[in-house]
Amino acid sequence: MPQQTLTDICAAKRTEPRKLDREKKSNGGYIDTVLGNDAETPIIVGSSGLTGSVDRIKDLEDNGAGALVLKSIFEKEIAFEFEDLLSRAAPRAYNLEYFDYYDYEIKEERTSRYIQLIRESKKPVSIPVIASVNCTYSHEWAFFGERLETAGADALKLNMFFSPADFGRTSEEKEQVYSDVIEKVRSRASIPIALKISHYFSNLGPMIQRPSNTGISGLVLFNRFYRPDFDIDRLEVISTNVSSTPAELAVPLRWIAIMAGRVNCDLAASTSVHDGKAVIKQILAGAKAVQVVSALCKNGAAYIQDMLGELQNWMIRSEHYALEQFRGAMSQATSSDPAVYERFQFMKHYAGTR
Repeated sequence: MPQQTLTDICAAKRTEPRKLDREKKSNGGYIDTVLGNDAETPIIVGSSGLTGSVDRIKDLEDNGAGALVLKSIFEKEIAFEFEDLLSRAAPRAYNLEYFDYYDYEIKEERTSRYIQLIRESKKPVSIPVIASVNCTYSHEWAFFGERLETAGADALKLNMFFSPADFGRTSEEKEQVYSDVIEKVRSRASIPIALKISHYFSNLGPMIQRPSNTGISGLVLFNRFYRPDFDIDRLEVISTNVSSTPAELAVPLRWIAIMAGRVNCDLAASTSVHDGKAVIKQILAGAKAVQVVSALCKNGAAYIQDMLGELQNWMIRSEHYALEQFRGAMSQATSSDPAVYERFQFMKHYAGTR
């Protein structure tokens, strides 16, 4: 048994919030590593409004978060701001060559604010602070990774996704962008890099596997997208199911289980982790960590303690004293019935219905 079990860690978190001494990594106070950084718990607070201010970030650490992903900076957000500026300038016949300067100014303003958030967030907490960039095709973000590292980010998450309705690029072109962006970012930054992708690929297994061979430290499965609905009275498109539900756990759970042991980096589960049971399931599938957002938006930062308590109690009952003792125990690679993970039809379930 290690010097300090998850039980001890949870108990300490419940009674007295404390900061970690990062120089004493051999004292058993860390149960795992997440993206090359020591972490006390496997729960990562995902990029959201929860991680957009220093006060909230400190509260998340005090309640047991093992790491957190800062609220993302969006490449498209900056691009749209610049495009709006251009659209207003064009009718006035301005020389658009001058707008290279304004393009730089807009980017610099947004990135400076984000870098300040990293610096301010690192002061009161000791858990890993992961920067997040929502990027598409631009390679300009390669330089940004270096700046994030200098600001103190412990890791960088690249949130990359391409619309399945993008008919202007082939699937091969889209997939190649992942490798190109990763290569450029890694050439400028030495901090660990995680890649978050969607499940909208026809060859999803190989697509998950391919970037794991580029030297990144982790893959996050999967993105969750805007979900449209129709208002049939106003004939308007509206949003629905903004928050995830426990029922959505199946997709990331299946693919974490399938890819565990088949990738050369950590796997982190995202979407539908609403309680301690979901944390347990994803670790059993092979996840190194889980990202949580919706459950905390609904229940508050203190809910992390409830999730960790559920994990702790299960580990005691099952006589597991470290996450590695059961991580991947139910992955496809270790399953006695590996074909169950590749079953996509309900024929057996509905075979007896009329």
